[in-house]
Amino acid sequence: MWLYYVIYILAGIAVGFLIGYLVRKKLAEAKINSAEEAAKKILEDGYKDAEAKKREVLLEAKEEIHRMRSDAERENKDRRNELTRLERRLVQKEENLDRKTDAIERKEDSLVKKEQEAEDKLNAISELHEKKVEEFERLSGMTSEQAKELLLSNIEEEIKYESAILIKDLEKQAKEDGEKKAREIITLAIQRVAADHVAETTVSVVALPNDEMKGRIIGREGRNIRTLETLTGIDLIIDDTPEAVILSGFDPVRREVARVALEKLILDGRIHPARIEEMVEKAQKEVDQRIREEGEQATFETGVHGLHPELIRLIGRLKYRTSYGQNILKHSIEVSHLAGIMAAELGADEQMAKRAGLLHDLGKAVDHEVEGPHVTIGADLAKKYRESPEIVHAIAAHHGDIETKTIEAALVQAADAISAARPGARRETLESYIKRLEKLEEIADSYEGVEKAFAIQAGREIRIMVKPDKVDDISSPRLARDIVKRIESELEYPGQIKVVVIRETRSVDYAK
Repeated sequence: MWLYYVIYILAGIAVGFLIGYLVRKKLAEAKINSAEEAAKKILEDGYKDAEAKKREVLLEAKEEIHRMRSDAERENKDRRNELTRLERRLVQKEENLDRKTDAIERKEDSLVKKEQEAEDKLNAISELHEKKVEEFERLSGMTSEQAKELLLSNIEEEIKYESAILIKDLEKQAKEDGEKKAREIITLAIQRVAADHVAETTVSVVALPNDEMKGRIIGREGRNIRTLETLTGIDLIIDDTPEAVILSGFDPVRREVARVALEKLILDGRIHPARIEEMVEKAQKEVDQRIREEGEQATFETGVHGLHPELIRLIGRLKYRTSYGQNILKHSIEVSHLAGIMAAELGADEQMAKRAGLLHDLGKAVDHEVEGPHVTIGADLAKKYRESPEIVHAIAAHHGDIETKTIEAALVQAADAISAARPGARRETLESYIKRLEKLEEIADSYEGVEKAFAIQAGREIRIMVKPDKVDDISSPRLARDIVKRIESELEYPGQIKVVVIRETRSVDYAK
Protein backbone atom coordinates (compact mmCIF):
# COMPACT_ATOMS: atom_id res chain seq x y z
CA MET A 1 0.00 0.00 0.00
CA TRP A 2 2.81 2.36 0.86
CA LEU A 3 4.32 1.65 -2.56
CA TYR A 4 1.33 3.40 -4.21
CA TYR A 5 1.80 6.40 -1.96
CA VAL A 6 5.43 6.63 -2.98
CA ILE A 7 4.49 6.35 -6.63
CA TYR A 8 1.85 9.10 -6.22
CA ILE A 9 4.33 11.37 -4.46
CA LEU A 10 6.99 10.87 -7.12
CA ALA A 11 4.41 11.47 -9.85
CA GLY A 12 3.29 14.70 -8.11
CA ILE A 13 6.85 15.91 -7.82
CA ALA A 14 7.44 15.18 -11.49
CA VAL A 15 4.24 17.01 -12.44
CA GLY A 16 5.30 19.99 -10.23
CA PHE A 17 8.68 20.18 -11.87
CA LEU A 18 7.07 20.05 -15.29
CA ILE A 19 4.58 22.77 -14.42
CA GLY A 20 7.38 24.95 -12.93
CA TYR A 21 9.50 24.52 -16.01
CA LEU A 22 6.64 25.54 -18.29
CA VAL A 23 5.83 28.60 -16.12
CA ARG A 24 9.49 29.74 -16.08
CA LYS A 25 9.70 29.32 -19.83
CA LYS A 26 6.56 31.44 -20.33
CA LEU A 27 7.92 34.12 -17.99
CA ALA A 28 11.30 34.15 -19.80
CA GLU A 29 9.59 34.49 -23.17
CA ALA A 30 7.47 37.32 -21.81
CA LYS A 31 10.58 39.17 -20.49
CA ILE A 32 12.38 38.64 -23.81
CA ASN A 33 9.41 40.05 -25.70
CA SER A 34 9.22 42.99 -23.31
CA ALA A 35 12.95 43.65 -23.68
CA GLU A 36 12.72 43.49 -27.45
CA GLU A 37 9.81 45.94 -27.41
CA ALA A 38 11.76 48.27 -25.08
CA ALA A 39 14.82 48.04 -27.34
CA LYS A 40 12.69 48.84 -30.37
CA LYS A 41 11.19 51.79 -28.55
CA ILE A 42 14.63 53.06 -27.53
CA LEU A 43 15.85 52.75 -31.11
CA GLU A 44 12.79 54.55 -32.39
CA ASP A 45 13.28 57.33 -29.82
CA GLY A 46 16.96 57.49 -30.74
CA TYR A 47 16.12 57.80 -34.41
CA LYS A 48 13.60 60.52 -33.65
CA ASP A 49 16.13 62.46 -31.49
CA ALA A 50 18.80 62.05 -34.17
CA GLU A 51 16.42 63.33 -36.82
CA ALA A 52 15.49 66.29 -34.61
CA LYS A 53 19.18 67.06 -33.93
CA LYS A 54 19.95 66.72 -37.61
CA ARG A 55 17.15 69.13 -38.55
CA GLU A 56 18.33 71.58 -35.85
CA VAL A 57 21.97 71.45 -37.02
CA LEU A 58 20.90 71.86 -40.64
CA LEU A 59 18.74 74.83 -39.67
CA GLU A 60 21.63 76.45 -37.76
CA ALA A 61 23.99 75.78 -40.68
CA LYS A 62 21.52 77.36 -43.10
CA GLU A 63 21.17 80.41 -40.82
CA GLU A 64 24.97 80.72 -40.55
CA ILE A 65 25.35 80.39 -44.31
CA HIS A 66 22.65 83.01 -44.81
CA ARG A 67 24.37 85.36 -42.35
CA MET A 68 27.76 84.84 -43.99
CA ARG A 69 26.24 85.37 -47.41
CA SER A 70 24.60 88.60 -46.19
CA ASP A 71 27.90 89.83 -44.70
CA ALA A 72 29.75 88.95 -47.89
CA GLU A 73 27.14 90.69 -50.04
CA ARG A 74 27.25 93.77 -47.81
CA GLU A 75 31.04 93.84 -47.90
CA ASN A 76 31.04 93.37 -51.68
CA LYS A 77 28.50 96.15 -52.00
CA ASP A 78 30.67 98.48 -49.90
CA ARG A 79 33.71 97.60 -51.98
CA ARG A 80 31.80 98.16 -55.20
CA ASN A 81 30.64 101.55 -53.92
CA GLU A 82 34.21 102.46 -52.96
CA LEU A 83 35.54 101.31 -56.33
CA THR A 84 32.81 103.28 -58.07
CA ARG A 85 33.71 106.39 -56.09
CA LEU A 86 37.42 105.97 -56.84
CA GLU A 87 36.63 105.35 -60.50
CA ARG A 88 34.59 108.57 -60.64
CA ARG A 89 37.43 110.52 -59.03
CA LEU A 90 39.94 109.01 -61.46
CA VAL A 91 37.76 109.83 -64.44
CA GLN A 92 37.31 113.37 -63.17
CA LYS A 93 41.06 113.79 -62.72
CA GLU A 94 41.69 112.41 -66.20
CA GLU A 95 39.16 114.85 -67.64
CA ASN A 96 40.80 117.75 -65.79
CA LEU A 97 44.21 116.62 -67.01
CA ASP A 98 42.94 116.36 -70.58
CA ARG A 99 41.49 119.87 -70.37
CA LYS A 100 44.75 121.25 -69.00
CA THR A 101 46.76 119.44 -71.68
CA ASP A 102 44.49 120.82 -74.41
CA ALA A 103 44.83 124.32 -72.98
CA ILE A 104 48.62 123.99 -72.89
CA GLU A 105 48.71 122.73 -76.46
CA ARG A 106 46.53 125.64 -77.57
CA LYS A 107 48.85 128.05 -75.78
CA GLU A 108 51.87 126.43 -77.41
CA ASP A 109 50.28 126.78 -80.85
CA SER A 110 49.42 130.39 -80.09
CA LEU A 111 52.99 131.07 -78.98
CA VAL A 112 54.38 129.54 -82.19
CA LYS A 113 52.09 131.77 -84.25
CA LYS A 114 53.04 134.86 -82.24
CA GLU A 115 56.71 134.00 -82.61
CA GLN A 116 56.33 133.78 -86.38
CA GLU A 117 54.44 137.09 -86.44
CA ALA A 118 57.15 138.73 -84.34
CA GLU A 119 59.86 137.42 -86.68
CA ASP A 120 57.98 138.80 -89.70
CA LYS A 121 57.60 142.18 -88.02
CA LEU A 122 61.28 142.18 -87.10
CA ASN A 123 62.25 141.58 -90.73
CA ALA A 124 59.96 144.38 -91.87
CA ILE A 125 61.45 146.74 -89.29
CA SER A 126 64.97 145.87 -90.42
CA GLU A 127 64.10 146.66 -94.02
CA LEU A 128 62.44 149.93 -93.00
CA HIS A 129 65.49 150.85 -90.92
CA GLU A 130 67.83 150.30 -93.88
CA LYS A 131 65.65 152.47 -96.09
CA LYS A 132 65.60 155.26 -93.50
CA VAL A 133 69.38 155.14 -93.14
CA GLU A 134 69.82 155.44 -96.91
CA GLU A 135 67.37 158.36 -96.99
CA PHE A 136 69.17 160.17 -94.15
CA GLU A 137 72.53 159.71 -95.89
CA ARG A 138 71.09 161.13 -99.13
CA LEU A 139 69.58 164.18 -97.42
CA SER A 140 72.58 164.98 -95.21
CA GLY A 141 75.23 164.33 -97.81
CA MET A 142 77.18 162.26 -95.25
CA THR A 143 77.62 158.59 -94.69
CA SER A 144 76.46 156.99 -91.49
CA GLU A 145 80.05 156.71 -90.24
CA GLN A 146 80.68 160.46 -90.82
CA ALA A 147 77.42 161.35 -89.07
CA LYS A 148 78.33 159.10 -86.16
CA GLU A 149 81.76 160.76 -85.75
CA LEU A 150 80.19 164.22 -85.83
CA LEU A 151 77.58 163.26 -83.27
CA LEU A 152 80.15 161.72 -80.95
CA SER A 153 82.40 164.72 -81.10
CA ASN A 154 79.54 167.08 -80.25
CA ILE A 155 78.30 165.17 -77.21
CA GLU A 156 81.64 163.91 -75.88
CA GLU A 157 82.06 166.78 -73.42
CA GLU A 158 78.45 166.53 -72.24
CA ILE A 159 78.82 162.80 -71.70
CA LYS A 160 81.96 163.27 -69.62
CA TYR A 161 80.22 165.76 -67.33
CA GLU A 162 77.03 163.72 -67.01
CA SER A 163 78.97 160.49 -66.50
CA ALA A 164 80.88 162.05 -63.60
CA ILE A 165 77.61 163.07 -61.97
CA LEU A 166 76.16 159.62 -62.65
CA ILE A 167 79.18 157.85 -61.14
CA LYS A 168 78.90 159.96 -58.01
CA ASP A 169 75.19 159.14 -57.66
CA LEU A 170 75.86 155.45 -58.27
CA GLU A 171 78.55 155.37 -55.59
CA LYS A 172 76.16 156.96 -53.12
CA GLN A 173 73.39 154.52 -54.04
CA ALA A 174 75.81 151.59 -53.80
CA LYS A 175 76.80 152.59 -50.27
CA GLU A 176 73.14 152.84 -49.27
CA ASP A 177 72.27 149.46 -50.80
CA GLY A 178 75.46 147.70 -49.74
CA GLU A 179 74.32 146.77 -46.23
CA LYS A 180 70.93 145.55 -47.46
CA LYS A 181 72.51 143.48 -50.22
CA ALA A 182 75.02 142.02 -47.77
CA ARG A 183 72.19 140.89 -45.50
CA GLU A 184 70.42 139.18 -48.38
CA ILE A 185 73.62 137.39 -49.41
CA ILE A 186 74.27 136.20 -45.84
CA THR A 187 70.73 134.94 -45.39
CA LEU A 188 70.87 133.18 -48.79
CA ALA A 189 74.12 131.47 -47.78
CA ILE A 190 72.67 130.36 -44.44
CA GLN A 191 69.51 129.20 -46.19
CA ARG A 192 71.45 126.61 -48.24
CA VAL A 193 73.08 124.94 -45.23
CA ALA A 194 70.72 121.97 -44.92
CA ALA A 195 67.12 120.89 -45.31
CA ASP A 196 64.29 118.96 -43.80
CA HIS A 197 63.51 115.26 -44.35
CA VAL A 198 60.18 114.07 -42.99
CA ALA A 199 59.49 110.68 -41.42
CA GLU A 200 56.88 109.56 -38.95
CA THR A 201 57.12 107.62 -35.68
CA THR A 202 53.88 105.69 -35.57
CA VAL A 203 54.23 103.33 -32.60
CA SER A 204 54.45 103.57 -28.82
CA VAL A 205 55.48 100.81 -26.41
CA VAL A 206 53.85 100.12 -23.03
CA ALA A 207 55.78 97.86 -20.66
CA LEU A 208 53.87 95.08 -18.83
CA PRO A 209 54.69 93.64 -15.38
CA ASN A 210 54.41 90.12 -16.85
CA ASP A 211 53.08 88.26 -19.88
CA GLU A 212 49.96 87.18 -17.97
CA MET A 213 48.75 90.75 -18.21
CA LYS A 214 48.38 90.30 -21.99
CA GLY A 215 45.51 87.87 -21.47
CA ARG A 216 43.72 90.34 -19.19
CA ILE A 217 44.21 93.12 -21.74
CA ILE A 218 42.73 90.91 -24.48
CA GLY A 219 39.80 89.86 -22.27
CA ARG A 220 37.20 87.18 -22.76
CA GLU A 221 36.79 86.58 -26.50
CA GLY A 222 38.83 89.75 -27.10
CA ARG A 223 36.23 92.16 -25.72
CA ASN A 224 38.72 94.30 -23.75
CA ILE A 225 41.15 94.89 -26.60
CA ARG A 226 38.28 95.59 -29.01
CA THR A 227 36.83 98.16 -26.63
CA LEU A 228 40.20 99.90 -26.21
CA GLU A 229 40.88 99.95 -29.95
CA THR A 230 37.37 101.26 -30.71
CA LEU A 231 37.52 104.05 -28.13
CA THR A 232 41.03 105.24 -29.04
CA GLY A 233 41.26 104.42 -32.75
CA ILE A 234 44.67 102.82 -32.16
CA ASP A 235 45.76 99.25 -33.01
CA LEU A 236 47.22 97.14 -30.18
CA ILE A 237 49.89 94.59 -31.10
CA ILE A 238 50.09 92.05 -28.25
CA ASP A 239 52.17 89.02 -29.23
CA ASP A 240 55.24 90.47 -30.93
CA THR A 241 57.23 91.72 -27.93
CA PRO A 242 57.59 89.92 -24.58
CA GLU A 243 56.26 91.84 -21.57
CA ALA A 244 55.23 94.77 -23.77
CA VAL A 245 52.29 96.02 -25.84
CA ILE A 246 52.87 98.03 -29.01
CA LEU A 247 50.41 100.81 -29.85
CA SER A 248 50.28 101.58 -33.56
CA GLY A 249 48.56 104.54 -35.21
CA PHE A 250 49.22 107.62 -37.32
CA ASP A 251 47.52 110.08 -34.95
CA PRO A 252 50.13 110.86 -32.25
CA VAL A 253 47.60 112.38 -29.84
CA ARG A 254 45.29 109.36 -30.00
CA ARG A 255 48.32 107.13 -29.55
CA GLU A 256 49.29 109.08 -26.44
CA VAL A 257 45.72 108.83 -25.08
CA ALA A 258 45.80 105.06 -25.63
CA ARG A 259 49.21 104.81 -23.91
CA VAL A 260 48.12 106.80 -20.84
CA ALA A 261 44.83 104.89 -20.58
CA LEU A 262 46.55 101.50 -20.87
CA GLU A 263 49.14 102.40 -18.22
CA LYS A 264 46.36 103.48 -15.88
CA LEU A 265 44.49 100.22 -16.48
CA ILE A 266 47.63 98.16 -15.79
CA LEU A 267 48.24 100.01 -12.52
CA ASP A 268 44.59 99.73 -11.49
CA GLY A 269 44.36 96.02 -12.35
CA ARG A 270 40.63 96.13 -13.11
CA ILE A 271 40.33 95.69 -16.85
CA HIS A 272 36.84 95.44 -18.32
CA PRO A 273 34.91 97.46 -20.92
CA ALA A 274 33.28 99.88 -18.48
CA ARG A 275 36.59 100.55 -16.72
CA ILE A 276 38.37 100.96 -20.07
CA GLU A 277 35.83 103.58 -21.15
CA GLU A 278 36.33 105.47 -17.88
CA MET A 279 40.13 105.39 -18.14
CA VAL A 280 40.13 106.50 -21.79
CA GLU A 281 37.98 109.50 -20.87
CA LYS A 282 40.36 110.40 -18.03
CA ALA A 283 43.38 109.95 -20.30
CA GLN A 284 41.78 112.21 -22.91
CA LYS A 285 41.31 114.99 -20.37
CA GLU A 286 44.84 114.52 -19.05
CA VAL A 287 46.39 114.66 -22.52
CA ASP A 288 44.31 117.73 -23.47
CA GLN A 289 45.50 119.48 -20.32
CA ARG A 290 49.09 118.47 -21.06
CA ILE A 291 48.77 119.80 -24.63
CA ARG A 292 47.57 123.20 -23.39
CA GLU A 293 50.37 123.37 -20.83
CA GLU A 294 53.02 122.43 -23.42
CA GLY A 295 51.71 125.09 -25.83
CA GLU A 296 51.71 127.77 -23.13
CA GLN A 297 55.19 126.73 -22.00
CA ALA A 298 56.49 126.99 -25.58
CA THR A 299 55.09 130.51 -26.02
CA PHE A 300 56.54 131.53 -22.65
CA GLU A 301 59.94 130.05 -23.47
CA THR A 302 60.18 131.80 -26.84
CA GLY A 303 58.61 135.07 -25.71
CA VAL A 304 55.85 134.89 -28.32
CA HIS A 305 52.60 136.37 -26.99
CA GLY A 306 49.13 137.21 -28.24
CA LEU A 307 48.51 133.91 -30.03
CA HIS A 308 44.99 132.58 -30.55
CA PRO A 309 44.15 129.86 -27.97
CA GLU A 310 43.61 127.33 -30.75
CA LEU A 311 47.09 128.06 -32.12
CA ILE A 312 48.53 127.46 -28.64
CA ARG A 313 46.72 124.12 -28.48
CA LEU A 314 48.05 123.13 -31.91
CA ILE A 315 51.58 124.03 -30.82
CA GLY A 316 51.12 121.77 -27.78
CA ARG A 317 50.06 118.89 -30.06
CA LEU A 318 53.48 119.07 -31.71
CA LYS A 319 54.95 117.53 -28.54
CA TYR A 320 53.64 114.16 -29.74
CA ARG A 321 54.80 114.62 -33.34
CA THR A 322 58.25 113.54 -34.53
CA SER A 323 60.20 113.74 -37.78
CA TYR A 324 63.12 111.34 -38.21
CA GLY A 325 63.34 111.04 -34.43
CA GLN A 326 63.29 114.82 -33.90
CA ASN A 327 60.53 116.15 -31.66
CA ILE A 328 58.66 118.81 -33.64
CA LEU A 329 57.80 120.98 -30.61
CA LYS A 330 61.45 121.17 -29.53
CA HIS A 331 62.42 121.73 -33.16
CA SER A 332 59.92 124.63 -33.45
CA ILE A 333 61.24 126.25 -30.26
CA GLU A 334 64.79 125.86 -31.52
CA VAL A 335 63.89 127.39 -34.90
CA SER A 336 62.19 130.30 -33.11
CA HIS A 337 65.33 131.03 -31.07
CA LEU A 338 67.66 130.67 -34.08
CA ALA A 339 65.52 132.92 -36.29
CA GLY A 340 65.27 135.52 -33.53
CA ILE A 341 69.04 135.54 -32.96
CA MET A 342 69.83 135.92 -36.66
CA ALA A 343 67.16 138.62 -37.08
CA ALA A 344 68.65 140.59 -34.17
CA GLU A 345 72.14 140.31 -35.70
CA LEU A 346 70.92 141.47 -39.12
CA GLY A 347 68.68 144.26 -37.83
CA ALA A 348 65.46 142.60 -38.96
CA ASP A 349 62.21 142.22 -36.98
CA GLU A 350 63.23 139.86 -34.17
CA GLN A 351 59.72 139.29 -32.76
CA MET A 352 58.27 138.50 -36.19
CA ALA A 353 61.08 136.03 -36.90
CA LYS A 354 60.58 134.28 -33.54
CA ARG A 355 56.81 134.13 -34.02
CA ALA A 356 57.12 132.71 -37.54
CA GLY A 357 59.77 130.23 -36.35
CA LEU A 358 57.51 128.92 -33.60
CA LEU A 359 54.55 128.53 -35.99
CA HIS A 360 56.43 127.32 -39.10
CA ASP A 361 55.60 123.59 -38.63
CA LEU A 362 52.08 124.21 -37.34
CA GLY A 363 50.60 122.11 -40.15
CA LYS A 364 52.28 118.95 -38.82
CA ALA A 365 49.89 119.01 -35.84
CA VAL A 366 46.97 118.07 -38.13
CA ASP A 367 48.59 116.83 -41.38
CA HIS A 368 47.28 113.31 -40.68
CA GLU A 369 43.73 114.72 -40.57
CA VAL A 370 43.85 117.28 -43.41
CA GLU A 371 44.96 116.56 -46.97
CA GLY A 372 47.91 118.47 -48.40
CA PRO A 373 51.53 119.30 -47.46
CA HIS A 374 52.10 120.60 -43.94
CA VAL A 375 53.43 123.91 -45.35
CA THR A 376 50.10 124.73 -46.98
CA ILE A 377 48.09 123.46 -43.99
CA GLY A 378 50.14 125.59 -41.56
CA ALA A 379 49.76 128.73 -43.70
CA ASP A 380 45.98 128.19 -43.93
CA LEU A 381 45.72 127.73 -40.15
CA ALA A 382 47.74 130.88 -39.47
CA LYS A 383 45.53 132.83 -41.89
CA LYS A 384 42.39 131.34 -40.28
CA TYR A 385 43.42 132.53 -36.81
CA ARG A 386 44.31 136.03 -38.10
CA GLU A 387 48.07 135.99 -38.09
CA SER A 388 49.72 138.76 -40.12
CA PRO A 389 50.40 138.25 -43.85
CA GLU A 390 54.15 138.30 -43.12
CA ILE A 391 53.81 135.36 -40.70
CA VAL A 392 51.62 133.44 -43.18
CA HIS A 393 54.17 134.06 -45.95
CA ALA A 394 57.08 132.88 -43.76
CA ILE A 395 55.23 129.64 -42.96
CA ALA A 396 54.33 129.04 -46.62
CA ALA A 397 57.90 129.72 -47.82
CA HIS A 398 59.93 127.85 -45.19
CA HIS A 399 60.46 124.83 -47.50
CA GLY A 400 61.22 126.88 -50.62
CA ASP A 401 57.91 126.04 -52.30
CA ILE A 402 57.44 129.76 -52.97
CA GLU A 403 60.00 132.53 -53.21
CA THR A 404 60.83 134.33 -49.96
CA LYS A 405 59.82 138.00 -50.05
CA THR A 406 61.03 139.10 -46.60
CA ILE A 407 64.25 138.70 -44.66
CA GLU A 408 62.31 137.13 -41.77
CA ALA A 409 60.92 134.41 -44.09
CA ALA A 410 64.43 133.60 -45.35
CA LEU A 411 65.70 133.46 -41.75
CA VAL A 412 62.94 131.04 -40.72
CA GLN A 413 63.86 128.86 -43.71
CA ALA A 414 67.52 128.97 -42.69
CA ALA A 415 66.79 128.28 -39.01
CA ASP A 416 64.61 125.32 -39.96
CA ALA A 417 67.46 123.87 -42.02
CA ILE A 418 70.04 124.49 -39.28
CA SER A 419 67.89 122.84 -36.59
CA ALA A 420 67.23 119.80 -38.79
CA ALA A 421 70.83 119.47 -39.94
CA ARG A 422 72.72 119.79 -36.67
CA PRO A 423 74.44 116.58 -35.44
CA GLY A 424 72.02 114.24 -33.70
CA ALA A 425 68.85 115.96 -34.92
CA ARG A 426 67.98 113.43 -37.59
CA ARG A 427 68.39 109.68 -37.99
CA GLU A 428 69.02 109.75 -41.73
CA THR A 429 72.60 108.83 -42.54
CA LEU A 430 74.86 110.96 -44.71
CA GLU A 431 75.31 108.07 -47.13
CA SER A 432 71.60 107.66 -47.87
CA TYR A 433 71.18 111.42 -48.21
CA ILE A 434 74.04 111.68 -50.74
CA LYS A 435 72.76 108.67 -52.67
CA ARG A 436 69.35 110.31 -53.04
CA LEU A 437 70.90 113.51 -54.42
CA GLU A 438 73.13 111.56 -56.81
CA LYS A 439 70.15 109.53 -58.06
CA LEU A 440 68.20 112.75 -58.61
CA GLU A 441 70.97 114.23 -60.76
CA GLU A 442 71.45 110.90 -62.55
CA ILE A 443 67.79 110.82 -63.63
CA ALA A 444 68.03 114.34 -65.06
CA ASP A 445 71.34 113.68 -66.85
CA SER A 446 69.88 110.62 -68.61
CA TYR A 447 67.72 112.79 -70.93
CA GLU A 448 69.03 113.96 -74.27
CA GLY A 449 69.80 117.66 -74.47
CA VAL A 450 70.57 118.04 -70.74
CA GLU A 451 73.92 119.78 -70.26
CA LYS A 452 74.14 119.95 -66.46
CA ALA A 453 71.88 119.12 -63.51
CA PHE A 454 72.24 120.42 -59.95
CA ALA A 455 70.29 119.14 -56.92
CA ILE A 456 69.86 122.11 -54.57
CA GLN A 457 67.82 122.99 -51.50
CA ALA A 458 68.98 119.67 -49.98
CA GLY A 459 67.20 117.69 -52.65
CA ARG A 460 63.93 119.63 -52.64
CA GLU A 461 64.77 121.26 -56.00
CA ILE A 462 66.74 120.26 -59.09
CA ARG A 463 67.84 122.79 -61.69
CA ILE A 464 68.53 121.46 -65.17
CA MET A 465 70.59 123.36 -67.74
CA VAL A 466 69.70 122.28 -71.29
CA LYS A 467 71.45 122.84 -74.62
CA PRO A 468 69.47 125.51 -76.51
CA ASP A 469 70.18 123.97 -79.91
CA LYS A 470 68.66 120.62 -78.87
CA VAL A 471 65.85 121.65 -76.48
CA ASP A 472 63.59 124.54 -77.51
CA ASP A 473 61.12 126.53 -75.40
CA ILE A 474 58.20 124.38 -76.53
CA SER A 475 59.77 121.06 -75.49
CA SER A 476 61.14 122.36 -72.16
CA PRO A 477 57.83 121.88 -70.25
CA ARG A 478 57.55 118.38 -71.70
CA LEU A 479 61.07 117.56 -70.49
CA ALA A 480 60.19 118.81 -67.00
CA ARG A 481 57.06 116.62 -66.91
CA ASP A 482 59.00 113.54 -68.05
CA ILE A 483 61.64 114.04 -65.35
CA VAL A 484 58.94 114.53 -62.71
CA LYS A 485 57.32 111.22 -63.68
CA ARG A 486 60.68 109.43 -63.47
CA ILE A 487 61.37 110.89 -60.04
CA GLU A 488 57.92 109.90 -58.75
CA SER A 489 58.29 106.33 -59.98
CA GLU A 490 61.94 105.65 -59.02
CA LEU A 491 62.67 107.68 -55.88
CA GLU A 492 61.35 107.71 -52.33
CA TYR A 493 61.54 111.20 -50.84
CA PRO A 494 59.77 113.35 -48.25
CA GLY A 495 57.56 116.25 -49.30
CA GLN A 496 57.90 117.37 -52.92
CA ILE A 497 60.71 118.07 -55.40
CA LYS A 498 60.68 121.12 -57.67
CA VAL A 499 62.04 120.55 -61.20
CA VAL A 500 63.31 123.68 -63.00
CA VAL A 501 64.44 123.51 -66.65
CA ILE A 502 66.62 126.47 -67.70
CA ARG A 503 67.29 127.25 -71.37
CA GLU A 504 69.59 130.15 -72.20
CA THR A 505 70.60 131.49 -75.63
CA ARG A 506 73.45 134.02 -75.86
CA SER A 507 74.26 136.04 -78.97
CA VAL A 508 77.80 137.49 -79.06
CA ASP A 509 79.29 139.87 -81.60
CA TYR A 510 82.38 142.08 -81.68
CA ALA A 511 82.65 145.70 -82.79
CA LYS A 512 85.81 146.25 -84.83
